[in-house]
Amino acid sequence: MPAAPEVHDWVSFEDPDGGRMWIFDASYFLSNWKCIYGEGCKGIHETDTTNLMQGCCSFGAHFLDKDDEKTVVRSSRRLTAKNWQNKAKAAKAGWLTQERDGTPKTRVVDGACIFLNRPGFEGGTGCALHIGAMEAGERPMDWKPDVCWQVPVRLQETNDEDGHIVTFVREWKRRDWGDGGHEFHWWCTADAGAFVGREPTYKYLRDELTELVGAKCTRCWSRNSRSARRPSRLTPSRSRRSRAQRSDHCERLKARRRSSRPRSRLRIRNAAGVTSTSSSSAIHSRAVSRV
Repeated sequence: MPAAPEVHDWVSFEDPDGGRMWIFDASYFLSNWKCIYGEGCKGIHETDTTNLMQGCCSFGAHFLDKDDEKTVVRSSRRLTAKNWQNKAKAAKAGWLTQERDGTPKTRVVDGACIFLNRPGFEGGTGCALHIGAMEAGERPMDWKPDVCWQVPVRLQETNDEDGHIVTFVREWKRRDWGDGGHEFHWWCTADAGAFVGREPTYKYLRDELTELVGAKCTRCWSRNSRSARRPSRLTPSRSRRSRAQRSDHCERLKARRRSSRPRSRLRIRNAAGVTSTSSSSAIHSRAVSRV
């Protein structure tokens, strides 16, 4: 039996400066997803690797461009042996390497990114760049490779015949990692256990969204999101539920149907209040690294 399709609400609006329409994944950004590194993250290997405390740092980080690379060149110089476990190894052989196709990335040392401090390290477990930024009172996203702070937010864009750009801002899914993503034992946006935040995801990721789409568009999203349904929790279709949880979920759905009119599978509302519907499987666009 095929898996049930994921159903998301979407909110769209024109860019304040024109030339582009933004379409936000309202179901995701109005949910309460949060990073649960150190709080149940199972890693991105083919088996559960919770005990390794690697998060999504197992394979190193790829750089988008020279500016991205220069960010880490600057921030890595500010790290010390007290907050970077592999500083001596980096000093000896460097922290930068290349894929076979020439794509630059961080080195992998002992099965994970060279910047990952392992459990038991006195300077703290986790990304040394993140730790260094926090100690300096600065934003970790200003120290890390772009991909490390963008995940799990994904930008995709299309161009119509007139050159108008449509950009989707959505949850980062398994498929966005490439072919290997489907081999992950676990992925955080596909597990209800990561939807435990105390505030909506768009507030939790406010700095990341602002960096990706700009302050004007972030404010537009905030205004237009008020018209969207606010989920109490975004429960991915791949998560497993007990029989009691499934029964309780069905009862809530029945109650919702009795108290409200039928809703379309995918709702796209623009800033003017015009709503159109389509199947989420009909949306196709090419991936872009940034806007």
